[in-house]
Amino acid sequence: MKKRILIIEDEEYLSDMYQMKFEHEGYEVKVAVDGESGIEIAKTMRPDLVLLDIVLPKMNGFQVMRALREHPKTRKLKVYYLSNLGQDEEIEQGMKEGADGFLIKTDVTPAQLVDCVERIFAGETVGVKKRPFMEKVA
Repeated sequence: MKKRILIIEDEEYLSDMYQMKFEHEGYEVKVAVDGESGIEIAKTMRPDLVLLDIVLPKMNGFQVMRALREHPKTRKLKVYYLSNLGQDEEIEQGMKEGADGFLIKTDVTPAQLVDCVERIFAGETVGVKKRPFMEKVA
């Protein structure tokens, strides 16, 4: 059975690019263009991984994370932030909200993102986990 990924990303160019790359690699992918639809898709799809942007319409990524962690159907989903915001404050807040990790878009190409996701599914730690013990991708 294919691994399922939900990408919550409002920039159509990026979400299309990520979706095509993951589907080419054999993943089942759904895209949500805002936080509200991302939560609803997560409840019905029950993805193996959620890649969540922070800057989104309707609800920001932090609000989405809180909603996912509060709902019984989604509280145990593996969720990684995938954002261009990567300051200490955003990373710390993201981890505090319950993220499994934090990836910075500008640090990874689509191919490297696929590699990161494969490593996540293999149980490895990728991206930024917690301060001060930061790990860079790759």
